[in-house]
Parts: sequence; C-alpha cells; structure tokens
Amino acid sequence: MAGIKALAKETAIYGLSSIVGRFLNWCLVPLYAYLFAPAEYGIVSYLYSFTAVALVILNYGMETGFFRFASRHEDPMRVYSTSLLSVGSTSALFILLLTLFIGPVSSAIRLPGHQSYVWMLGVTVAVDAFSNIPFAYLRFRKKAVRFAGIKILNVLLNIGLNLFFLLVCPWLEKVAPQTIDWFYAPAGGQAFGIGWIFVANIISTLVVLLCLLPELCGFKYKFDRALLKQMLNYSWPLLVLGVAGIMSQNMGQMLIPYLFPDNPEGARTMVGIYGANIKIAIVMVMFTQAFRYAYEPFIFARDKAKGEDKKQAYCDAMKFFVIFGFFIFLAVMYYLPVLKHFVSKAYWPGLEVVPVMMAAELCMGVAFNLSLWYKLTDRTVWGMYLSVGCFVVMLALNLWLVPAMGIPDGYMGSAWAALISYFLMMVVSWLAGRHYYPLPYQWGRIALYGLLAAALWLVGEHLLYFDSRMWLTYLSRTLLLLVYMGVVVRFERPTAR
Repeated sequence: MAGIKALAKETAIYGLSSIVGRFLNWCLVPLYAYLFAPAEYGIVSYLYSFTAVALVILNYGMETGFFRFASRHEDPMRVYSTSLLSVGSTSALFILLLTLFIGPVSSAIRLPGHQSYVWMLGVTVAVDAFSNIPFAYLRFRKKAVRFAGIKILNVLLNIGLNLFFLLVCPWLEKVAPQTIDWFYAPAGGQAFGIGWIFVANIISTLVVLLCLLPELCGFKYKFDRALLKQMLNYSWPLLVLGVAGIMSQNMGQMLIPYLFPDNPEGARTMVGIYGANIKIAIVMVMFTQAFRYAYEPFIFARDKAKGEDKKQAYCDAMKFFVIFGFFIFLAVMYYLPVLKHFVSKAYWPGLEVVPVMMAAELCMGVAFNLSLWYKLTDRTVWGMYLSVGCFVVMLALNLWLVPAMGIPDGYMGSAWAALISYFLMMVVSWLAGRHYYPLPYQWGRIALYGLLAAALWLVGEHLLYFDSRMWLTYLSRTLLLLVYMGVVVRFERPTAR
C-alpha cells in the first residue's frame, strides 16, 4: 500500500507540472491572437506542429528505453550515460545539418523567407530532446519535486520572456529606447514580430539545460555500443508509434500549406484560425492528459489483484471518464460565447471547429482507456498498429476533405478527419479488446449519458439561446448542466446498483 501511495503522489506531481505547464502556455494564445493576424499566427502554429514531430524523432524512444533498461541493468549509470551520449550526438548532428542546410529545409517546409524562425525552433527542439534524458533520470531517481520545479520554471520563464519581448519592449522603445536598443534594434525591433516568440522559447530552453547540469556532471561517462543496440531494438516500435501519433495530432496544421501551394497567404490564415480555435478545445485535452497520468499506474497496480473486482474497476474508470468528458463538452459549448473572446474577432469564423475537436479528443481519450487490453496482455505492438492505422486514415481524409472544402473553410476538413479517425481507432481497439481481454463495460449506461448530453446540448444551443438577454441564456444552460449532473448522481449513487 505504501508503494501505491508513493506512486500516486509522484503521479500527481508529474501530472500537475504537465497540466499547469500546458495551461499556462495555453494562456499565451490570446496574446498571440490579439497581437498578430491569423496569417502570422499561422506560421507559429505551423512551425510548432513540425517541432512536435521532430522532438519525437530526435528522442527515438530512448526516454522509455532508458526506463526499461535502467530498471534491470546492474549499472544504471551506464545506461544513463549511453543514452545521454547517443541522444546528445544525434541532437548535435541535427543542429549542424540544420545550420548547413537551413535554406533547403526552410523551402521544403514552405517558409523560405523565415530561415531564422526555422533555425531557432530547430535548435530549441534539439536541446529539448537532449534534456528529456536527464528529466527521465530525475523520474528514475524519484526526484519528482525537482522534475516538476524545473518544468514549471521553463514555462514561467517562457511566458515572462514573451510578455517582455512582445509587450514591454515596444513600450520601452517609445519611452526609454536606450535601455533595450543594444539587442532589440539589431534584431529588427517590433518589426521582428513573431520572431520574438521563438527567441523566448530558445532562451527558456537553454536555461532549463543549465538547471539540469547537476544531472549531467559528477559521474564517469561510459558508452556501451552493445547496450545501445539493445535499447534501439526495444525503442524503434515506440518511435513509429510516437511519430504516427504526433503527426496525427498535428496533421491539419502541417498539411494545409501543402494543399494550397498557389495561395500561401490563405493557407497560413487557415492554419492560424484552426490552430487558435483548437486551443479552446484544449480543456478536453488537459482532462485527458490528467487522466492518462493517473490511469496507467492505476491499471498496472490493479492488475496484480485477483478476482473480478479489478475488471469492474477498469469498467468504472471508463464510465466515469466518459461522464466527466460529456460534462466538459457541455460546459465549454454552453459558455462558448464567453470563451470565444479567448481569441480576437479575426479568428471567430473558426469557432465551428471547437465541438468537432472536443468530440475527437473525447474519442481519443476513450481509445486510450480501451488500450489497457494490449498493455496488460503484452501485445503492445497493437498500439503501433492502431497509431499507424489512425495516421493513414487521417491522412487520406485530410487529402480529400480539406481541398474539397477549400479556402477559407478547409480547416473543417481537418477537424472532421480527426474525429472520424479517432472514432475508428476507438472502435477497432474495442473490437480487438473483446477478443483478447473482454471486459463488461456498461455500454448501455454510457450510451444513455451520450444521448442525454447530446439532447441537452441541442436544447441549450437552439431552444434556450436568447441573443438579447445573454444572462438568461447562461442561467438556462447552467440549469441544464445541473440536470446532467443530477441524472448522473441518480444513476451512479451506490444504492442504485
């Protein structure tokens, strides 16, 4: 029991640092949306989608491989130093090649006039990839507080630098230019625009690397070629899974500029509108992320138990995940007239993305919930099959739907592609799970809550919307949320079983 309590405590700390960090970074989106036009913000969203993929590739599953081998090897420090030297070498090689071929790389990703942005973000992602190994070492040594502290410092520093470069510096340029001209003017000043976002990012990333120096010093580096070969053999399926998964998540932003080569400005505008509006739906993403941090320790701890109680616990976890997911969906959609001010009016045409993407993320969360069958039965290769299959379906749907809808609404094709793909992955995972690890999920009860949520959404959206008296709209919708909660309590109270 003590071990489970310690695991839960560490999970909470890791989860809190991730969720808080994601939330704080989320708070930067309104700043970008109000300062920059959709086409400019589209460059930011577009580039970050590529760096997400690059980070997975540059890590090539070594973070998980380190955990796997360090926990079993007689010399964990040999595993650690081998991982550091491997990822450090590939990250340094990536920076060198990017520097030498920055022109062709920038042209290949359709940003030939923004080489400085590409280079800064490339260096940032390479340093991040290397830093992930000492962060994994902190987790291995159960130094959860230090791990979380550095993660939060990174986020706070990034936010502070964004505010400084984007708000404070333009003001100082007017009232006291001599205080900042030594660095601000040579870079282009306020005209450098979104470039300051990437400057803030690279500085905060380098500061994190400095904070990790104690984890990089004080031991003898040992490179074990045979060990590295074993780690790579173990990690390559994780690389395939990770690349397929992250490309699926970012496919809309990555693909749109390639589908409209004759109208790059219109394509970047669509990417900006799409990227900003899916940030409103990130509430569902954060809920799913928090659930993921707690769920895997939960299922593996329960798997050691005997009897049918553990299976009932898995089914209850699924049911309550869906219950809270529907609640979040209703809450966001009911108060979207307020939440839309999260972005400027220039981005409001893309608000129709929000319900589709929230439904997609809910399906993704259910698919993750269902994934316990291949984790508990050691059929993890199914995770790779499902991720690759989801990627292929999503790519095909994007290639069809986005051009079919065209400019300016093509981003809706990406949203629908995400929903359809995640739904199919959820269904396939469920069907396979029925064969390999059948569980008595309460699908009837879950369907009832789904129908209830859909009915309440339609009622709140159409029958109880008072354009001239928004206070009455919000009051009515709040009552509908209470109705949903009341029905759930009525069915889920212990005496109802």
